[in-house]
Amino acid sequence: MDRKKRNLLIIASGVILIAALAIAVIYYVRKANEKDVEMAEMVEAMNFEKEQVEKEFKDMSSEFDGYTSNIHNDSLVQLLQNEKTKVQQLLDELRVTKSTNAKRIAQLKQELATVRKVMIQYVNQIDSLNTVNHVLKTENVEVKRKYQNETEKVQQLSKEKADLHQVVTRASILEVSNFSMTPLNSKGKKTSWFTQTANLQFNYTIAKNVTAQPGEKTIYLRITRPDDDVLTKSPNNVFAYENKNIAYSASKKFEYNGDALTDVIYWKVGEILPKGTYRAEFFADGNRIGSFTFVFEK
Repeated sequence: MDRKKRNLLIIASGVILIAALAIAVIYYVRKANEKDVEMAEMVEAMNFEKEQVEKEFKDMSSEFDGYTSNIHNDSLVQLLQNEKTKVQQLLDELRVTKSTNAKRIAQLKQELATVRKVMIQYVNQIDSLNTVNHVLKTENVEVKRKYQNETEKVQQLSKEKADLHQVVTRASILEVSNFSMTPLNSKGKKTSWFTQTANLQFNYTIAKNVTAQPGEKTIYLRITRPDDDVLTKSPNNVFAYENKNIAYSASKKFEYNGDALTDVIYWKVGEILPKGTYRAEFFADGNRIGSFTFVFEK
């Protein structure tokens, strides 16, 4: 082989070698770029996974806050608070864990799942307690309603009883009618001259009343002069009326059996009676049972 042919062969071999090297370089550069892209995608996926796990931790912490604010069981609140503390610790660790540490992120995610199971148990307890509380509240409302109804019935019956008692009480009060006054002289004869009057005879009738308590009773006569002074023989002549003692002029005991009773009561005149209008009032059983007026003119 001559020199020229040898040189051409060397050149051709060099070109082939360079071409092969170029192809190899291009191939490895392309592979490297593909690995970079794959690595970038993997890192992005790991970052996304970490963000998702972190979001789950935050959501769970918020759920704990929601449950603990709606229950009033101190023991259960404390248990939930303990689990919330665990979640917060796991979240703090997750934040400082690199996204490329897939193993630890997976472990934290597993621990989160465990905490969630525990929380679900507590939530079921909370739901049970809320159901019981709702039932108790409903029963309490019903009991209160029934109690209110019974109370209103009792109050109504008490009012009706009081009204009936008041009606019976009013009905049982004696009533005096057919009043009249007759002036008598010292011989017990009727006189028209008041200057000769020695006694005043008061005539009256106690009406029939079958609801009144029968038995011995006392009727009080209270005579008031024109100047409103009460005619009385002694300051000790008093009886009870409307929570106080008042003076009376004359009194008389009588036996009452419910039938009408006509009777008289006397006042002995021991002083000069001024002219004018007098009032005579009758009382029995602590009640004012009748009154009328009469006039001295002569």
